[in-house]
Amino acid sequence: MQLALRDCDMGRWRGFTLGEAMAREPEAVDAWLADPRATPHGGESLLAFISRVGGWLDTRPVEDGCRIVAVAEPSVIRAALVYVLKAPPSTYWNLDVRSLSTTTVAGAADGGTCASRGALFRPRARSRWPRACSRW
Repeated sequence: MQLALRDCDMGRWRGFTLGEAMAREPEAVDAWLADPRATPHGGESLLAFISRVGGWLDTRPVEDGCRIVAVAEPSVIRAALVYVLKAPPSTYWNLDVRSLSTTTVAGAADGGTCASRGALFRPRARSRWPRACSRW
């Protein structure tokens, strides 16, 4: 198991649904969702999580034809996509990666191309709840 590919450390919210965490600490959850550097739960910030996963990606071989398979939680795949696409951290909440799905990211060694299959981008709904949350 690659420790860099573990799920986000949710601190004292571990095991709660977003709704359960919101019921207990609504202001803290709002702060965490709004600020990618926030850690009101005592765990990992969204930015640190994306950076950790991205750091793992940066250490993978880049030779032509090299393939790497990683089995990971949907949250880790979303973090990897945000990193690879150099998207703002808030994009994380708009990516829908299904459990047991396959996502392929391909790129040239010079960083010239990037393609993804298996993840959907969903525009932010009017709801304050991110689509990408289930149970932490």
